[in-house]
Amino acid sequence: MFRQSLRFCTGFSFSKAKALLQHDARWLATESANIKWDLMSAVCLERHPIISKPLNELEAKYQAMLNQIEYENSMKSDHEIRIELEKQLLQSQNQQNTEIDLDVVIKQTAQDFVDASEEEVKNFKFAPKITEADEKNVKTSLKRKLDKNLVLLVEQNVGNKTYWIPPQGLRSDGETLRQTAERVLSNICGQGLTVQFYGNAPIGVYKYRYPKDIRDQGLYGAKIFYFLAKYINGNVEETVKYQWLDKEELQAILPQGIHKSMSQFLIAD
Repeated sequence: MFRQSLRFCTGFSFSKAKALLQHDARWLATESANIKWDLMSAVCLERHPIISKPLNELEAKYQAMLNQIEYENSMKSDHEIRIELEKQLLQSQNQQNTEIDLDVVIKQTAQDFVDASEEEVKNFKFAPKITEADEKNVKTSLKRKLDKNLVLLVEQNVGNKTYWIPPQGLRSDGETLRQTAERVLSNICGQGLTVQFYGNAPIGVYKYRYPKDIRDQGLYGAKIFYFLAKYINGNVEETVKYQWLDKEELQAILPQGIHKSMSQFLIAD
């Protein structure tokens, strides 16, 4: 029945239609085999949060519940046992009407310890969560947005335009993609960075077509393989134009296609 419908609709026999489809499939396979791509590696270098984010209302309630459960089920601490011991000594002194020099028995009472601890806490000053780099919006500084992930972007030329993108570069013959990523990061950002790559395999890929005049020369486009790395210490060379940006800032500055690809594997705040 299908063959009859095919003859009626197209005027071709089923065998001719099948042969035409097979010819088209072979032509597409040949064209795909002749397409050449530039292979590139890029490094998504993250600085992980330095401090934890403030708890929201639900998290605060849950934390309070956990603290209460731990308090109810926990054993007495050494400090609590010490307080009970001192109370027993005082009671024994009152019952026997004898004088016990607590300064001799215990050089520092539990209450003395509590008073000293409270005084120390009172005088302790926490470092501010909002740093000077936050106030001045210094995007080259790692001392900003301490409770968020930051990603390194550099200013690079792609074709005739300049973009803010993760460090990227062409793969050389004989290199693995991981080796290319390490070389690109070192060449672009300098030798002063210490990072930890998360693996030998890329974590994401983005591809795009070249302009028609370049495609006519035999290169169809580029495939960029992204490697995720963790910032350990060090600094980018001062001659490099770079920024450390959070998730919202990345969305505002990255090309749309690259941001869509990167958002699939970047760690959420």
